[in-house]
Amino acid sequence: MEKYNIPGKVVLFGTPAEEGGGGKIALLNAGAYAKHNVDISLISHPGITPDASLVRTSAFQAFRIEYFGREAHAAAAPWEGINALDALITAYTSISVLRQQTQSGDIIQGCITQGGVKPNIIHAYASGDFVVRSTTKQRLEALKKRVDKCFEGAAVATGAKLKMTMQSRYLDHVPNVPLGRGYAKHFTALGGKLQAPEMELLTGSTQASTDQGDISHAMPSISAGFRIASVAEDGGQGGGPHTPDFTRASRTEKAHEKALMVGKALAATAIDVLTVEGYLEEIKKEFKRGRDQIAEVK
Repeated sequence: MEKYNIPGKVVLFGTPAEEGGGGKIALLNAGAYAKHNVDISLISHPGITPDASLVRTSAFQAFRIEYFGREAHAAAAPWEGINALDALITAYTSISVLRQQTQSGDIIQGCITQGGVKPNIIHAYASGDFVVRSTTKQRLEALKKRVDKCFEGAAVATGAKLKMTMQSRYLDHVPNVPLGRGYAKHFTALGGKLQAPEMELLTGSTQASTDQGDISHAMPSISAGFRIASVAEDGGQGGGPHTPDFTRASRTEKAHEKALMVGKALAATAIDVLTVEGYLEEIKKEFKRGRDQIAEVK
């Protein structure tokens, strides 16, 4: 930038605890982005889906469930106990039934982390970790209320006391179309292939979640997706991120070449933002329009 006298500033943010804790959200709340007067945020993420400039992600809420009951001998005097595990299993089953009436894009996940100590006692404590996802913040909030009733109803049915502890939460990622268009221009110039923008808005969605979603609600953002060919040990289609297949695929020269290609396209997009007259204003105008639409939904 100094060599070619390009105005502006580029800030590189490292992301602590992206997968567990939302490092970008912590940076945002701590004022890191505001301190540097950041106008836009550019990022990329690999996967096994087609290359995309306008990736949307799901909103996400993680939480811990605990039920507290009363111990008793399960054979001699079970009527004296309150079974916390029964409460958790009742809630888990209720959620399984609820899934039939949820919309496409609504996801409920969970696991039992503590199911009791011995089989011959009524369990006084049970716990589980759960996740709710949906396509937007508004849809997530509506789904979470329905899921909460499953846990509350199980407490009423069994007499156990319920404790719900909220954990990490990510907003859905809303890509900025003018930014995506600029990235697409440079990515294709480097030899990449992308679908038309109107198709990407339909096919570029993923039900995974990222803390970049919160950034996209605070400023214009794109999270460019790029495909790395993943091959299973038997030669078939390999798994995506967080699998051994993808770990192997990410080590290849082709994967590194693809990452460099994406990095160049993102850098060129940033240069356009700094140098092309009216481009940043167009980006911000589209961002404001999107925020106004979200406010109307509320």
